[in-house]
Amino acid sequence: MKHYIALVLILIFSVSFSQEKTFTEEEVSISKFIDGTLLIPNDDQKSALAIIIAGSGPTDRNGNQNFLKNNSLKKLAENLTNSGIASFRYDKRVVKQIRQGNVDKDMMFDDFVNDAKDVINYFKEKETYSKIYVIGHSQGSLVGMLASKENVDGFISLAGAGQNIGDVIVDQVTNMAPKLGEEAQKVVDKLKKGETTTDYPQALVSVFNVDIQPFMMNWMQYNPTEVINELKIPVLIVNGTKDLQVSEDEAKLLKEANEKAQLQIIENMNHVFLEIKGDDLENSKSYNEAFREISTELVDSIVEFIN
Repeated sequence: MKHYIALVLILIFSVSFSQEKTFTEEEVSISKFIDGTLLIPNDDQKSALAIIIAGSGPTDRNGNQNFLKNNSLKKLAENLTNSGIASFRYDKRVVKQIRQGNVDKDMMFDDFVNDAKDVINYFKEKETYSKIYVIGHSQGSLVGMLASKENVDGFISLAGAGQNIGDVIVDQVTNMAPKLGEEAQKVVDKLKKGETTTDYPQALVSVFNVDIQPFMMNWMQYNPTEVINELKIPVLIVNGTKDLQVSEDEAKLLKEANEKAQLQIIENMNHVFLEIKGDDLENSKSYNEAFREISTELVDSIVEFIN
Protein backbone atom coordinates (compact mmCIF):
# COMPACT_ATOMS: atom_id res chain seq x y z
CA MET A 1 0.00 0.00 0.00
CA LYS A 2 2.85 2.36 0.88
CA HIS A 3 4.45 1.69 -2.48
CA TYR A 4 1.14 2.46 -4.21
CA ILE A 5 0.76 5.77 -2.36
CA ALA A 6 4.34 6.70 -3.15
CA LEU A 7 3.76 5.98 -6.84
CA VAL A 8 0.63 8.14 -6.89
CA LEU A 9 2.47 11.02 -5.23
CA ILE A 10 5.30 10.76 -7.77
CA LEU A 11 2.79 10.90 -10.63
CA ILE A 12 1.00 13.92 -9.12
CA PHE A 13 4.22 15.85 -8.66
CA SER A 14 5.41 14.87 -12.13
CA VAL A 15 2.19 16.19 -13.72
CA SER A 16 2.35 19.40 -11.66
CA PHE A 17 5.96 19.96 -12.65
CA SER A 18 5.27 19.35 -16.35
CA GLN A 19 2.44 21.89 -16.29
CA GLU A 20 4.52 24.58 -14.57
CA LYS A 21 4.84 27.63 -16.78
CA THR A 22 8.26 28.73 -17.95
CA PHE A 23 7.14 32.35 -18.12
CA THR A 24 5.30 35.03 -16.17
CA GLU A 25 2.26 36.82 -17.57
CA GLU A 26 1.41 40.51 -17.23
CA GLU A 27 -1.48 42.64 -18.49
CA VAL A 28 -0.15 45.85 -20.03
CA SER A 29 -2.07 48.93 -21.13
CA ILE A 30 -0.18 50.87 -23.80
CA SER A 31 -2.75 53.58 -24.51
CA LYS A 32 -6.49 54.23 -24.29
CA PHE A 33 -6.82 52.09 -27.42
CA ILE A 34 -4.43 49.23 -26.74
CA ASP A 35 -4.36 46.58 -24.00
CA GLY A 36 -2.36 43.39 -24.26
CA THR A 37 -0.59 40.46 -22.65
CA LEU A 38 3.15 40.38 -22.01
CA LEU A 39 4.82 37.01 -21.51
CA ILE A 40 8.29 37.07 -19.94
CA PRO A 41 10.63 34.04 -19.76
CA ASN A 42 11.44 33.03 -16.19
CA ASP A 43 15.21 33.02 -16.73
CA ASP A 44 17.16 36.10 -15.74
CA GLN A 45 18.66 36.77 -19.15
CA LYS A 46 17.79 39.90 -21.11
CA SER A 47 15.67 38.36 -23.86
CA ALA A 48 14.45 39.55 -27.21
CA LEU A 49 10.82 40.68 -27.49
CA ALA A 50 8.38 39.66 -30.23
CA ILE A 51 5.43 42.01 -30.75
CA ILE A 52 2.57 40.15 -32.43
CA ILE A 53 0.07 42.07 -34.60
CA ALA A 54 -3.26 40.44 -35.47
CA GLY A 55 -4.92 40.15 -38.88
CA SER A 56 -8.03 41.72 -40.39
CA GLY A 57 -11.42 42.08 -38.76
CA PRO A 58 -12.19 42.42 -35.04
CA THR A 59 -9.39 40.03 -34.05
CA ASP A 60 -8.32 39.93 -30.42
CA ARG A 61 -4.88 39.36 -28.92
CA ASN A 62 -5.35 35.58 -29.02
CA GLY A 63 -6.20 35.47 -32.72
CA ASN A 64 -9.93 34.99 -32.17
CA GLN A 65 -13.14 36.65 -33.33
CA ASN A 66 -16.69 36.31 -31.99
CA PHE A 67 -17.51 33.00 -33.64
CA LEU A 68 -14.01 31.78 -34.44
CA LYS A 69 -11.81 30.57 -31.59
CA ASN A 70 -8.51 28.91 -32.43
CA ASN A 71 -6.11 30.78 -30.09
CA SER A 72 -3.53 30.91 -32.90
CA LEU A 73 -1.74 34.04 -31.67
CA LYS A 74 -1.90 32.97 -28.02
CA LYS A 75 -0.29 29.64 -28.89
CA LEU A 76 2.35 31.37 -30.98
CA ALA A 77 3.17 33.75 -28.13
CA GLU A 78 3.39 30.97 -25.55
CA ASN A 79 5.56 28.79 -27.77
CA LEU A 80 7.95 31.66 -28.41
CA THR A 81 8.20 32.52 -24.73
CA ASN A 82 8.74 28.88 -23.83
CA SER A 83 11.72 29.13 -26.19
CA GLY A 84 13.15 32.10 -24.28
CA ILE A 85 11.67 34.96 -26.35
CA ALA A 86 9.40 37.45 -24.57
CA SER A 87 6.16 38.23 -26.39
CA PHE A 88 3.50 40.92 -26.40
CA ARG A 89 0.18 40.51 -28.17
CA TYR A 90 -2.69 42.96 -28.07
CA ASP A 91 -6.34 43.45 -28.98
CA LYS A 92 -6.91 45.62 -32.03
CA ARG A 93 -8.52 48.91 -31.07
CA VAL A 94 -11.79 47.89 -32.76
CA VAL A 95 -12.07 44.92 -30.35
CA LYS A 96 -11.96 47.20 -27.34
CA GLN A 97 -14.47 49.57 -28.93
CA ILE A 98 -16.89 46.73 -29.70
CA ARG A 99 -16.73 45.60 -26.07
CA GLN A 100 -17.45 49.15 -24.95
CA GLY A 101 -20.27 49.51 -27.48
CA ASN A 102 -18.68 52.57 -29.04
CA VAL A 103 -17.08 51.80 -32.43
CA ASP A 104 -15.39 54.72 -34.18
CA LYS A 105 -16.93 54.90 -37.66
CA ASP A 106 -14.09 57.15 -38.81
CA MET A 107 -11.42 54.55 -38.00
CA MET A 108 -8.67 54.32 -40.61
CA PHE A 109 -6.05 51.75 -41.55
CA ASP A 110 -3.39 54.23 -40.45
CA ASP A 111 -4.83 54.05 -36.91
CA PHE A 112 -3.71 50.41 -36.75
CA VAL A 113 -0.23 51.45 -37.91
CA ASN A 114 -0.04 54.19 -35.29
CA ASP A 115 -1.15 51.73 -32.59
CA ALA A 116 1.66 49.37 -33.60
CA LYS A 117 4.17 52.23 -33.49
CA ASP A 118 2.94 53.16 -30.00
CA VAL A 119 3.52 49.57 -28.84
CA ILE A 120 7.02 49.49 -30.33
CA ASN A 121 7.96 52.85 -28.81
CA TYR A 122 6.57 51.82 -25.41
CA PHE A 123 8.89 48.84 -25.17
CA LYS A 124 11.82 50.59 -26.87
CA GLU A 125 11.77 53.33 -24.23
CA LYS A 126 11.84 50.76 -21.43
CA GLU A 127 15.16 49.35 -22.67
CA THR A 128 14.22 46.03 -21.04
CA TYR A 129 14.83 43.78 -24.05
CA SER A 130 17.96 42.97 -26.02
CA LYS A 131 16.14 43.32 -29.34
CA ILE A 132 12.62 44.01 -30.61
CA TYR A 133 11.01 42.03 -33.42
CA VAL A 134 7.61 42.57 -35.00
CA ILE A 135 5.46 39.67 -36.18
CA GLY A 136 2.55 40.69 -38.40
CA HIS A 137 -0.15 38.20 -39.37
CA SER A 138 -2.29 38.69 -42.51
CA GLN A 139 -3.41 42.36 -42.48
CA GLY A 140 -1.01 42.76 -39.57
CA SER A 141 1.84 42.00 -41.97
CA LEU A 142 1.42 45.32 -43.78
CA VAL A 143 0.68 47.11 -40.49
CA GLY A 144 3.87 45.66 -39.05
CA MET A 145 5.97 46.58 -42.09
CA LEU A 146 4.86 50.19 -41.93
CA ALA A 147 5.48 50.35 -38.18
CA SER A 148 8.90 48.67 -38.36
CA LYS A 149 10.82 51.37 -40.20
CA GLU A 150 12.23 52.61 -36.86
CA ASN A 151 13.11 51.12 -33.45
CA VAL A 152 12.84 47.51 -34.66
CA ASP A 153 15.59 44.90 -35.10
CA GLY A 154 13.71 42.51 -37.39
CA PHE A 155 10.36 41.87 -39.05
CA ILE A 156 8.41 38.65 -39.65
CA SER A 157 5.50 38.43 -42.10
CA LEU A 158 3.04 35.58 -41.53
CA ALA A 159 0.54 35.04 -44.36
CA GLY A 160 0.99 38.61 -45.55
CA ALA A 161 -0.25 39.79 -48.94
CA GLY A 162 2.26 40.87 -51.55
CA GLN A 163 -0.33 42.65 -53.69
CA ASN A 164 -2.23 45.82 -52.94
CA ILE A 165 -5.33 44.91 -50.92
CA GLY A 166 -7.57 46.09 -53.76
CA ASP A 167 -5.99 43.57 -56.13
CA VAL A 168 -6.25 40.86 -53.47
CA ILE A 169 -9.99 41.52 -53.13
CA VAL A 170 -10.51 41.35 -56.89
CA ASP A 171 -8.64 38.03 -57.04
CA GLN A 172 -10.65 36.57 -54.16
CA VAL A 173 -14.00 37.69 -55.60
CA THR A 174 -13.06 36.39 -59.05
CA ASN A 175 -12.07 33.00 -57.63
CA MET A 176 -15.41 32.68 -55.82
CA ALA A 177 -17.65 34.18 -58.53
CA PRO A 178 -15.91 35.04 -61.83
CA LYS A 179 -18.81 37.20 -63.06
CA LEU A 180 -18.51 39.42 -60.00
CA GLY A 181 -14.78 39.87 -60.51
CA GLU A 182 -15.26 42.55 -63.16
CA GLU A 183 -17.68 44.46 -60.91
CA ALA A 184 -15.20 44.27 -58.05
CA GLN A 185 -12.46 45.62 -60.30
CA LYS A 186 -14.60 48.67 -61.20
CA VAL A 187 -15.12 49.48 -57.52
CA VAL A 188 -11.46 48.99 -56.64
CA ASP A 189 -10.39 51.26 -59.51
CA LYS A 190 -12.60 54.05 -58.12
CA LEU A 191 -11.42 53.56 -54.55
CA LYS A 192 -7.79 53.72 -55.63
CA LYS A 193 -8.58 57.12 -57.13
CA GLY A 194 -10.05 58.25 -53.82
CA GLU A 195 -13.64 58.11 -55.04
CA THR A 196 -16.49 56.48 -53.11
CA THR A 197 -19.23 54.65 -55.00
CA THR A 198 -22.57 52.90 -54.53
CA ASP A 199 -22.45 51.33 -57.99
CA TYR A 200 -21.90 47.67 -57.15
CA PRO A 201 -24.04 44.50 -56.98
CA GLN A 202 -25.86 43.57 -53.78
CA ALA A 203 -23.64 40.50 -53.54
CA LEU A 204 -20.64 42.77 -52.88
CA VAL A 205 -22.20 44.89 -50.13
CA SER A 206 -20.26 43.12 -47.37
CA VAL A 207 -16.99 43.85 -49.20
CA PHE A 208 -17.61 47.41 -50.38
CA ASN A 209 -20.10 48.85 -47.90
CA VAL A 210 -20.06 52.65 -48.23
CA ASP A 211 -19.27 53.05 -44.52
CA ILE A 212 -15.97 51.17 -44.84
CA GLN A 213 -14.86 52.63 -48.17
CA PRO A 214 -12.77 55.43 -46.57
CA PHE A 215 -10.95 52.77 -44.53
CA MET A 216 -10.39 50.70 -47.69
CA MET A 217 -9.10 53.73 -49.60
CA ASN A 218 -6.61 54.43 -46.84
CA TRP A 219 -5.49 50.78 -46.89
CA MET A 220 -5.15 50.79 -50.69
CA GLN A 221 -2.61 53.62 -50.54
CA TYR A 222 0.03 51.05 -49.64
CA ASN A 223 1.68 48.43 -51.81
CA PRO A 224 3.30 45.76 -49.60
CA THR A 225 6.12 45.10 -52.07
CA GLU A 226 7.14 48.77 -52.00
CA VAL A 227 6.97 48.91 -48.21
CA ILE A 228 8.97 45.72 -47.60
CA ASN A 229 11.60 46.92 -50.07
CA GLU A 230 12.19 49.93 -47.83
CA LEU A 231 12.97 47.84 -44.73
CA LYS A 232 16.68 47.80 -43.91
CA ILE A 233 16.39 45.19 -41.17
CA PRO A 234 16.40 41.35 -41.29
CA VAL A 235 13.09 40.04 -42.68
CA LEU A 236 11.48 36.59 -42.53
CA ILE A 237 8.52 35.82 -44.79
CA VAL A 238 6.38 32.77 -43.95
CA ASN A 239 3.40 31.21 -45.67
CA GLY A 240 1.69 27.83 -45.63
CA THR A 241 0.72 25.68 -48.60
CA LYS A 242 -2.77 25.10 -47.15
CA ASP A 243 -3.60 28.79 -46.62
CA LEU A 244 -7.10 29.36 -48.05
CA GLN A 245 -6.84 33.15 -47.79
CA VAL A 246 -3.30 34.07 -48.78
CA SER A 247 -1.46 31.91 -51.31
CA GLU A 248 2.25 31.22 -51.17
CA ASP A 249 2.55 33.31 -54.35
CA GLU A 250 1.94 36.38 -52.19
CA ALA A 251 4.92 35.45 -50.02
CA LYS A 252 7.05 35.02 -53.13
CA LEU A 253 6.09 38.53 -54.29
CA LEU A 254 7.33 39.92 -50.96
CA LYS A 255 10.55 37.94 -51.27
CA GLU A 256 11.16 39.27 -54.80
CA ALA A 257 10.72 42.81 -53.48
CA ASN A 258 13.27 42.27 -50.70
CA GLU A 259 16.03 40.00 -51.94
CA LYS A 260 17.76 39.83 -48.56
CA ALA A 261 14.63 38.50 -46.86
CA GLN A 262 14.36 34.84 -45.85
CA LEU A 263 11.42 32.91 -47.31
CA GLN A 264 9.89 29.94 -45.52
CA ILE A 265 7.04 27.99 -47.15
CA ILE A 266 5.58 25.48 -44.67
CA GLU A 267 3.99 22.38 -46.11
CA ASN A 268 0.33 21.82 -45.08
CA MET A 269 0.16 24.88 -42.77
CA ASN A 270 -3.04 26.93 -43.06
CA HIS A 271 -3.86 30.58 -42.37
CA VAL A 272 -4.11 30.11 -38.59
CA PHE A 273 -0.84 28.14 -38.35
CA LEU A 274 -2.41 24.67 -38.14
CA GLU A 275 -1.25 21.57 -40.01
CA ILE A 276 -4.00 20.37 -42.34
CA LYS A 277 -3.69 16.99 -44.01
CA GLY A 278 -7.29 16.78 -45.24
CA ASP A 279 -9.50 18.82 -47.58
CA ASP A 280 -10.82 22.40 -47.55
CA LEU A 281 -13.66 21.39 -45.22
CA GLU A 282 -11.23 20.27 -42.54
CA ASN A 283 -9.25 23.43 -43.19
CA SER A 284 -12.26 25.71 -42.68
CA LYS A 285 -13.45 23.85 -39.57
CA SER A 286 -10.03 24.18 -37.97
CA TYR A 287 -10.50 27.96 -37.63
CA ASN A 288 -12.81 27.17 -34.72
CA GLU A 289 -10.89 24.27 -33.19
CA ALA A 290 -8.84 25.62 -30.31
CA PHE A 291 -7.65 22.15 -29.28
CA ARG A 292 -5.26 21.92 -32.24
CA GLU A 293 -1.56 22.68 -31.84
CA ILE A 294 0.12 25.15 -34.17
CA SER A 295 2.91 24.19 -36.55
CA THR A 296 6.17 23.35 -34.79
CA GLU A 297 8.03 24.24 -38.00
CA LEU A 298 6.58 27.75 -37.79
CA VAL A 299 7.74 28.20 -34.20
CA ASP A 300 11.17 26.75 -34.92
CA SER A 301 11.62 29.02 -37.95
CA ILE A 302 10.79 32.16 -35.96
CA VAL A 303 12.93 31.18 -32.98
CA GLU A 304 15.90 30.43 -35.24
CA PHE A 305 15.44 33.73 -37.08
CA ILE A 306 15.28 35.78 -33.88
CA ASN A 307 18.15 33.94 -32.20
